[in-house]
Amino acid sequence: MLVVRVELHPHGDSTPENVTELARMIVANDGTGTPKRGNYWGRTARGRVKGDRMSTPAIMHPSRAFRYGEVRNYPRNNKHVWNLVTRMLKTMGYA
Repeated sequence: MLVVRVELHPHGDSTPENVTELARMIVANDGTGTPKRGNYWGRTARGRVKGDRMSTPAIMHPSRAFRYGEVRNYPRNNKHVWNLVTRMLKTMGYA
C-alpha cells in the first residue's frame, strides 16, 4: 500500500505542531493481475488533518472518503511509482 501525503510546512518549519496535512491518498494493489501488470484502487481523504493523527483506517471510513479510482493493467516493473500516482489521480478526476 502506498500512502501519499501533501503537507504544508510554513516557512520550512517541520515541527509537528506547525505541519498541516492538506491531503492524503492511499493506493493499494487489489490482489489481481500478474507479476508484470498490476491492478490498483485508490482513495483520497476529505478535509485537512493537522499533524499525523489520521491513521490509514481513518481514511478508509466512508465519512472521510472523498474520491475513489482504479488503475488496471499497470506495468509495475517498467514505470516509476509517480506514474501510478498520476494515473490514479486522473481516474479520480483531479486532472
